[in-house]
Amino acid sequence: MNTLLPQIKSPVDLHELSDAELSQLCQEVRDELVRVLTIRPTHFASNLGVVELAVALHLTFDFRRDRLIWDTGHQIYPHKLITGRFPQFDTIRQRGGLMGYPNPHESPYDLFMTGHAGCSVSTALGLKVGDDLMDGISREESVEERHSIAVIGDGALPSGIVFEALNNAGGLKKNLLVILNDNAMSICPRVGALAQCLDQARLTSFYQDSKRQVRDLLAKVPLVGGMATQAIEQVKDGLKAILTGGMLFEELGFRYIGPIDGHDLPTLRRWLRDVKNHKGPVLLHVLTQKGHGVPQASADPVTYHTPPVFEKIGPERTILALKRGGARAYTDVMSGAIYNVMQEDPRVTVITAAMCQGNKLEKVRSEYPDRFFDTGICESHAVAFAAGLAKSGIRPIVDIYSTFLQRSFDQIFQEVALQNLPVTFCLDRAGVTGPDGPTHHGAFDTPYMRLFPNMVVMAPGDELDIAPMLRFALAENSPVSLRYPKANLEKVDRVVTPVELGQAEVHEWGEDVMLIAYGTLFPTCVKAADRLRADGLSVGVINARFVKPLDRTTLLKAVEQVPVVLTVEEGTLEGGFGSALLEAANAAGLDTRGIVRLGLPDRFVEHAERGELLASLGLDVDGICMAARRSPMQSKKEQAVAVERG
Repeated sequence: MNTLLPQIKSPVDLHELSDAELSQLCQEVRDELVRVLTIRPTHFASNLGVVELAVALHLTFDFRRDRLIWDTGHQIYPHKLITGRFPQFDTIRQRGGLMGYPNPHESPYDLFMTGHAGCSVSTALGLKVGDDLMDGISREESVEERHSIAVIGDGALPSGIVFEALNNAGGLKKNLLVILNDNAMSICPRVGALAQCLDQARLTSFYQDSKRQVRDLLAKVPLVGGMATQAIEQVKDGLKAILTGGMLFEELGFRYIGPIDGHDLPTLRRWLRDVKNHKGPVLLHVLTQKGHGVPQASADPVTYHTPPVFEKIGPERTILALKRGGARAYTDVMSGAIYNVMQEDPRVTVITAAMCQGNKLEKVRSEYPDRFFDTGICESHAVAFAAGLAKSGIRPIVDIYSTFLQRSFDQIFQEVALQNLPVTFCLDRAGVTGPDGPTHHGAFDTPYMRLFPNMVVMAPGDELDIAPMLRFALAENSPVSLRYPKANLEKVDRVVTPVELGQAEVHEWGEDVMLIAYGTLFPTCVKAADRLRADGLSVGVINARFVKPLDRTTLLKAVEQVPVVLTVEEGTLEGGFGSALLEAANAAGLDTRGIVRLGLPDRFVEHAERGELLASLGLDVDGICMAARRSPMQSKKEQAVAVERG
């Protein structure tokens, strides 16, 4: 039973609590995280790991004025609970409720909606420089300095933008605090040489004390000239290199402190007070345990990153079981198809960016370790790396979420499309992703992929299209992009038409209405067509499959012959499939007034369950039927009949 947490209306209330009460509050935060996970899936293990850190930060700084960026934002739940949002916490990741990431619309304590990793140091540095400039403009002598803090996970640390920001911050020498939350994990175990460097630091927690002792000793050594001074400095640098990975950060101009225990609240508070007024950039290395306080989550942080709902068995704080099972998803079929083609062709490799579990590639990683590459949260590098593989004759598959692949836009352009290299892009989480919200909805990949010459852009209509499309893509001698959603599998019973470049699949022709589906809303269109036929309409359905090259023969025939043509896609309307059809029809000189486009509107779509979002956007059966009936061109056929009779 929570007794302290309901009393925390803002971080100011934390200062009224004793040390014992603060410890109790940390446990109540963990209890609340467990309780909510008995209701719905939420980000879990990462939040259990930062409870003490969130409390310590709010006790040390005043974020009504100071600046705090969490990177990535899925570790923000404790912060939300102690910034006045406990009464609404039941609503997290529900439509109209709290977002599972920072959200400036919810609270002034959230500064950015951070769903992509790696940007915290850049934004925190920008805030610091901007605040200093604004304070100078105000010319108030009593202006108190604003502190700027970035909390970044070790999984996000290897992102290229992080090192761009560290380099800039070290050069500017601004008072910036970067807290490295090191839990030895990303969503999956971290990878790469930097991970090994941090592992070394985790084993040498005595570095700070050793550094002090050596500094005190060296202060007593009489200097006898430049050579002695140089030798002493080399000893100090050697000590740092031997004892810790912190030398990397010190060479970038940061004072490195740590590693320290991230679950020892008094120690955290003491170190935060010490660095609060340090001049220049500081990196505080904090060791935490993902899933801390819940044995199952700390033992298996990968599964418990965003686990399914808990079975509510046993005492309140005990997790005895998880609800397992559930329907298969498009990701399952794609991962299986990738495994199959890797069995058949030794040239096929797969690259992911810290999302092996999300892309369900564990079996590939286990059985083909030499052809599986996890680059960490480094999407730009992943794509450029794939280009190098393709140039050497390998057939690489880049398996990355749609919204994350946006970070490699320039590499898709320069290293892949411009070189016309056979890289296959598998864009998972295309379309609405449900409770993850606008930072994760894959809304924009169709426009940004179809921009590039040489790129083939397609989408499976249902489960039966997945494996044939992957095989088609790997046989092409140019880059290919295919998208699929975070959704349960559906299929349309039919004799599947073979996948051929730029060829749509006509499921059924209609004379009154033609529904053209681009992507996995194809089964929804088939259901909508059945309902419309019950109204006496002749309704056809086309599985478009390709947006580039577009099947102009089939699709323009529909525009020319059928009064109402509805394009249906789970992506933004701006520059999407419907736009491509309008462009083609315009170029052919056709009347486009009968084309109605359904898709995602020109706004960022909120978080909610996938079904709720599709219904609200008019992309369910009801919405498609309503759009067909309301079309202003529905009377076109009637007008033609009237002319014939007249």
